[in-house]
Amino acid sequence: MLKVTHLEETIYKCWEGNNKAQSELYRLFSRKMYGVCLRYSRDSSDAEDILQEGFVRVFTKIKQFEFKGSFEGWMRRIMVNTALEKFRKHDRLYPVEEMSVYESTEWVDETISSITADELIRMIQELPPRYRMVFNLYAIEGYSHLEIGAMMNISEGTSKSNLSRARMILQKKVTDNFGAEKRIEVKAI
Repeated sequence: MLKVTHLEETIYKCWEGNNKAQSELYRLFSRKMYGVCLRYSRDSSDAEDILQEGFVRVFTKIKQFEFKGSFEGWMRRIMVNTALEKFRKHDRLYPVEEMSVYESTEWVDETISSITADELIRMIQELPPRYRMVFNLYAIEGYSHLEIGAMMNISEGTSKSNLSRARMILQKKVTDNFGAEKRIEVKAI
């Protein structure tokens, strides 16, 4: 007989609509999923909205989880898709900053180590929505430009261009905040 873990038992109870189990699942994953949502949002209020909507979807679709792979990974994908849907609905025509400000800056080839995670998240949140989405999907989630294009209804080339511009903006923000001799190397994490 296979031993059922606490998480599996909680998931099974959520399948049955058990409110106590849903609260337990929320308690177990809300902090980590909030961090995911925060990277895709403009601010903490926006992240909280994405988190709440994402958990509603998790509880609505929980019977679709077949215990193949990580539950956390499955939940993370729902949170990212919730953020993507919010982006598609609200930020599609969001104006983009003038890029000439970033294109003329020269960068020294040194990686900055003094930036805290909170500072980096804040800088990412300040990116225009389309750049923020592409940056997160590529650098954090590890999607290819082809996959990002399909998710966001843009071309592969547009995805690459948006990532390049996001990098330039982030590098400029690092320079402005931490000195001209510093540089952030933004690669897939």
